[in-house]
Amino acid sequence: MSRSPRLCRGGRNSISAGHVLRPRFPRDKRKILSKKSRMFRPLVVVFAFISIAYPLHARAELAVPSRVIISVRDQKLMLLENGARIATYPVSTSKFGLGDSWGRMTTPLGFMQVAQKIGDHAPTGAVFHNRRFTGEILLPNAPGRDPIITRIIWLRGLEASNAHAFSRCIYIHGTPQEKTIGRPVSYGCIRMKSSDVTALYNQLPLGALVQIVPDRLPNVAKAPARPASPPEQLASEKMILSSGAEKSATTPGRKSGPVPLVASSGRGA
Repeated sequence: MSRSPRLCRGGRNSISAGHVLRPRFPRDKRKILSKKSRMFRPLVVVFAFISIAYPLHARAELAVPSRVIISVRDQKLMLLENGARIATYPVSTSKFGLGDSWGRMTTPLGFMQVAQKIGDHAPTGAVFHNRRFTGEILLPNAPGRDPIITRIIWLRGLEASNAHAFSRCIYIHGTPQEKTIGRPVSYGCIRMKSSDVTALYNQLPLGALVQIVPDRLPNVAKAPARPASPPEQLASEKMILSSGAEKSATTPGRKSGPVPLVASSGRGA
């Protein structure tokens, strides 16, 4: 009759508190698990990329009501606010075609975002070098000069087709060569007239969505004209003016009765 092992402290056959029995898989089962993990690894990467990268332009559209659509075929830019057309401007895209490759000087397509705005208080025609005002000012159609002027709207790509837009320095900017606007003559950027890029700059906030499409601009209804002043504000202003006029026309010493207003002769006191 064999003796059962003693499970006492310090015994030869005792089980220590830190000792844990771990299951051992056969070698063939380990191979099967490793093959399955390798097989599903690309799918995990794809799903992670879709969940992170795809909704970026949708999130930008929800966050900022203003957006821009640029048509390469029409060479025009449309500014939208809450889905309505605010303005349309002529532009110039790249003369080297479309794309996002390094060194090709092409205009990228797809959804992008306004990453930076440069030139808040710069004068019209201000020349920029490396995004800094040089102090020089150029008039429109200055002969032999073609720098970046007036305003810079720096774009960041939101898709794989324009992932290098920010590092390639793709801008919406002013140009002194305004006579070439409406034709693809740029080196990758979106060129505009100085007056147009200033107006766009003032209406387009950071984070706004910019979409460059190869086709024509869509037919979008124009935004309704904004009233100069609300009716309630006009009524309150009239009441304030009338009460002020009555107070100024009241003669001291009279207890009752309205005093007729007298037209001013325009002379000083």
